[in-house]
Amino acid sequence: MTVTETSGPAGRAATRPPRGDRSNGQWKVDGTTPLNANEVWKQEEGGLAVRERIETIYARDGFDSIPPQDLTGRFRWWGLYTQRKPGIDGGRTAQLSDDELSDRYFMLRVRTDGQALSPEALRVLGGISADFARGTADITDRQNLQYHWIDIESMPEIWRRLETVGLETTTACGDTPRGFLGSPVAGIAADEIIDPTPVILEIKRRYLGDPELANLPRKFKTAITGHPSLDVVHEINDVSLVGVVHPELGPGYDLWVGGALSTTPRLAERLGVFVTEDEAADVWHGVIRIFRDYGYRRLRNKARLKFLLAEWGPARFREVLETEYLGHPLPDGPAPAPATGPGDHVGVHAQKDGRFYVGAAPVVGRVGGNTLTGLADLLESVGAGRVRLTAHQKLVILDVPEEGVDALVAGLPALGLIAKPSPFRRTTMACTGIEFCKLAIVDTKDTAAAAITELETRLADLVDDGSLDTPILLNVNGCPNSCARIQTADIGLKGQIITVDGVQQAGFQVHLGGGLASSDRDEAGLGRTVRGLKVPATQLPDYVERVVRTYVAERADGETFAEWSHRAEEGALQ
Repeated sequence: MTVTETSGPAGRAATRPPRGDRSNGQWKVDGTTPLNANEVWKQEEGGLAVRERIETIYARDGFDSIPPQDLTGRFRWWGLYTQRKPGIDGGRTAQLSDDELSDRYFMLRVRTDGQALSPEALRVLGGISADFARGTADITDRQNLQYHWIDIESMPEIWRRLETVGLETTTACGDTPRGFLGSPVAGIAADEIIDPTPVILEIKRRYLGDPELANLPRKFKTAITGHPSLDVVHEINDVSLVGVVHPELGPGYDLWVGGALSTTPRLAERLGVFVTEDEAADVWHGVIRIFRDYGYRRLRNKARLKFLLAEWGPARFREVLETEYLGHPLPDGPAPAPATGPGDHVGVHAQKDGRFYVGAAPVVGRVGGNTLTGLADLLESVGAGRVRLTAHQKLVILDVPEEGVDALVAGLPALGLIAKPSPFRRTTMACTGIEFCKLAIVDTKDTAAAAITELETRLADLVDDGSLDTPILLNVNGCPNSCARIQTADIGLKGQIITVDGVQQAGFQVHLGGGLASSDRDEAGLGRTVRGLKVPATQLPDYVERVVRTYVAERADGETFAEWSHRAEEGALQ
């Protein structure tokens, strides 16, 4: 028997599948009756409403006043996760419940959406770090700023401060449209194809915080760029708009959908359409509504847009977008040209107005309150105006007058930032890791930082004599979920507990030869895993040195690390 009831958005008729039905839980196909516990509470009350309770009840009455469903579910709609309780080793991560792993403090994620941060904004962000986060602040590879040690009593004041400089945590986490990646050099780069800023602002104005988009099957990630370096890792986002020039219609965007990594990585695909600036927000809205209405909701590990695209294919996805959601066809369009250079924008570069932008590297994204506040002072002292974060855990200082470039570059190291970093500092990324993340198995930030220091010394000869003339991307992740994009790095390291001589210890599974179009590859590709290769965390520098030296010795002329690692015998990769 099939039971029909009215529930879900807009009161649509919902059909409960009979026992044994293998329905995917697509709202437009199967109805909106919830098929798992997450879908139940999201329909009972979404996450947007919880902010009022945080401000009026939980901040007043403290952590113990928070009911479980708000704490572990709805809080994410405002960028809040409980962080990992100190002292729990990685071997226990999979053995303990979320409640057992959780501390009474929070990670807080602030979205920037490609926004340029003024000195005032930097001081606000630095002040939050100093006053409420024990000095912590990390630049993530989603252009977010992430704090730790936040207590619930502080949230009203934190939101108040953020809003004074146009920043927010709205839908920074959860089954929502999360923070947008935008080109860090939007509007100022001399070689820019199109400025994505108006499109990002229009999407945010219309749709950020929209209750109709606040209950998606899973998270939804957006990237928009108009720069030819392809600097927003468009191949691994749910929806991306990439600047191109149509031979008849001029500058606009190429549309990509269905990218994501985690445990089942899949690169996005082009739909083959050209999107004008005027229609870009409507097209974005169409894609996210397809995900909302047709995305799979029965099993959360199959709920990302990539699984729908894998079943439909790009042609059907385009047809549904045009016929059901836009009401008209989109013109065919060209693909982006190969990337013109690294997408991290590290170094000194000329702007189109005669000033300069300077990309600087912290160590694996760590900045902190003193760095942010000190950077605000440095910007003002050299006459620079703004900073943007990047999708590579870096930052870019904009609008630097020519006479201030040298002073800026010289002043950055005192803040832990380098405009001319070593190849290893420049290209190494790391996720949060076991220090704060409840999913993590191993330490990442400190392990990666120590590896950078070691490799700068051990491989200095190859850098100095020019033998190592291409960057080697080293990405370190604390668990299989790939927040640090391990499958798209030259050397991607997935944290796990390994056994060496009968002793369990922290280690990594190795992925080799991945890359995105914004790296040194002509096109994106996923890395290969080497059978049986497990590297103890304590031996990470040894392994990287060994495999890099083997690459330099064995490569053909002009062969990249990715190309070599895909053709090399497994013995050479050990």
